[in-house]
Amino acid sequence: MAFDPQLADRVRSLLADADALTEKRMFGGIGWTIGGNMAAGAHNDGRLMIRCSKEDFEKLLSEPGVEGMRKGTRSLTGWLLIDSNAVADDGSLSRWVARGRAYAESLPKK
Repeated sequence: MAFDPQLADRVRSLLADADALTEKRMFGGIGWTIGGNMAAGAHNDGRLMIRCSKEDFEKLLSEPGVEGMRKGTRSLTGWLLIDSNAVADDGSLSRWVARGRAYAESLPKK
């Protein structure tokens, strides 16, 4: 499945005012970096992808529709996939994207 272009448009509009925002193809979808640090993405399976701190990772996994990303058998701590149903309304999407944005903005620019 390809990334959801409507989800990409919604995320793009939420991040449009971020400083040093870059949009690029990645993971078969589209990702947005702020200052070179991953913030959010429209994953190739239609879900929202968010970066978060390792400290918040376990807590956020307990939220509905959220799972950690994996590369093969390895868990990618700090990378979350959020089901489309969990971000169907604008308020939910905005909260998730704000988490990814805040994390990316907290890191040194690359």
